[in-house]
Amino acid sequence: MSHLRNLLRSVWLWPALAMLLVGLRHTTRPELWRDEISSWSAATRDLDQLFGMLANVDASNGAYYVLLHFWSAVFGDSVLSLRLPSALAMAGAAAFTALAARRLFGSRTAGLAAGLLLATVPLISRYAQEVRSYAVVTCAVAAACWLLLRALDRPGVGRWSLYALAMAVAGCCHLVSLSSLVGQVFLVLAQWWARHREPRAARVLWHFPLAVLVALAPAVPVAVYGDRQAGRQLGWLPKPSEPALHYFWRSLLSPLDLLYFFGACAVVALLHPRFTRGAAQALLLAVLPVLAVWQASQGTSSYFLDRYLLFTVPALAMLAGGGLGALADLLGRPAAAPRPLAVGTALALVAIPLLAGEPLQEQQRTVLAHGDRDFAGGADVIAAGYRPGDGIVVTGGAQAWAMVGPGLSFYLPDSVRPVPLMIERDATQAEDLYDVPCPVAERCVGDTPRIWVVTIDAGDSPYQGLPSDQTAALQNAFVPTQIQIVPGLRVSLLVRKA
Repeated sequence: MSHLRNLLRSVWLWPALAMLLVGLRHTTRPELWRDEISSWSAATRDLDQLFGMLANVDASNGAYYVLLHFWSAVFGDSVLSLRLPSALAMAGAAAFTALAARRLFGSRTAGLAAGLLLATVPLISRYAQEVRSYAVVTCAVAAACWLLLRALDRPGVGRWSLYALAMAVAGCCHLVSLSSLVGQVFLVLAQWWARHREPRAARVLWHFPLAVLVALAPAVPVAVYGDRQAGRQLGWLPKPSEPALHYFWRSLLSPLDLLYFFGACAVVALLHPRFTRGAAQALLLAVLPVLAVWQASQGTSSYFLDRYLLFTVPALAMLAGGGLGALADLLGRPAAAPRPLAVGTALALVAIPLLAGEPLQEQQRTVLAHGDRDFAGGADVIAAGYRPGDGIVVTGGAQAWAMVGPGLSFYLPDSVRPVPLMIERDATQAEDLYDVPCPVAERCVGDTPRIWVVTIDAGDSPYQGLPSDQTAALQNAFVPTQIQIVPGLRVSLLVRKA
């Protein structure tokens, strides 16, 4: 009974449960979008095929794909199964945020508030429902922060090893997360300065770099391959401007009311004498990685994107949680409210960002919240008119990034499998995310009596967006008999000319 009582009083439990409930709420309603389809496509290959692909593309996400490969092998590849690891990881992030905030501020109220505040951020709940690595990275960085604080309080091989493991997971799943080390350096320096008169205080100045080197070692191959693939993976990101930096936190903490609430709480924490040091450290953990990535993005490749820096939100939640902890401390002083009432009042304020973000939370759970192409709707059109022996041509080449073929394949029933046409090698054979187009389109039409053509461009023509040679080959042999539009896709049925 005492163990249950202690568990229920744990500072991490209620934030973790709250985040898990938020992450699982309507998690299957939004369709998988192209990035999630990419994750599914990669993870459902066998390991040899997966590693062959990673040598050519997406090495920076390789560790996550391997994790998802083993997960889906056990639990299947339904939408719920694919998204569940992200929901669990973000629940872990809330738990570690609460634990780290409690250590930073020495306040249980601050810890509870920080963990609960993380669950109120719409962007956090969005990526708790996405088949990508961002939730895992956010959890790993939050865990590393807590583990670092523990190692600084009471150094030991075990504690430093766990910290190194957490940072290794973060780095292998997304290299940009290693920018969190910039903020962590100041935690180490602050701890050393506070204890620099102690005989063993200087040890932390080599314990920390050694742990970092251990953490970086597994990420080296990812960095090498990622650098080779940077042009293809990151070429679409523009060099960030100064206004982009100024408005960055607005994108992390949208809507604007949520940003104002977090900002007000931060001010309270920074001004409270007992909380100032912890608040300053949390602020550096949140801000310095963003500044470092913004500066690094002024070179040949840009890495400056809100979801790439999602791992900084736990530090923002710690800072805001410190403000609510400081408020509880002020209210609970003699001649003010009783301590339980003061704590309850401070924690009740978490309802403000929860209510402010509710419209956006609901918006992010609509069918096409993650993307703008209705793969399930397109699959329904094909399934309704399918006949055995049908072929299918999907937009590819310069538009292969849209992942139309794999997206339709995910949502098509197992009994509905049109024969892919106009491809020389599929993505698995090509060890890539995209199919290799047939070099001579006319040779790839075959004797298929009917072909489904699925494109993404607007307009009345079923061939809009297809390469000119594919268009010519199809027009010579087929006539369109049916064209249906679903959000983001045009689905056309072509029948061979008599």
